Amino acid sequence: MAKWTAKHEAPEPLEGPVVATVTGGTILWFALFVVQLPFYGWFADRGQLWWVWTCAAGGFLGLIGIWYVRGRDAALKRHAAEAEAAAAERAEQNE
Repeated sequence: MAKWTAKHEAPEPLEGPVVATVTGGTILWFALFVVQLPFYGWFADRGQLWWVWTCAAGGFLGLIGIWYVRGRDAALKRHAAEAEAAAAERAEQNE
């Protein structure tokens, strides 16, 4: 059996508004939780309470996600600034 090898390089990962996307998803999970609360008894009677608690868990995990992606975004910006400063310093030394 031959080992598989890629025929081309993988594309660069897409970067987008990650913080806004995660924040929007978190808001959506909490909104779904709040909308389902008035129907708590209906869900309980049918043994479907997991719908309500899944939305709550999604909202709280989203808060962790917001914290994570904000830190990641800050680290990426910090790294870009450091790389730019290092490039400027090298340019000054070469003159």
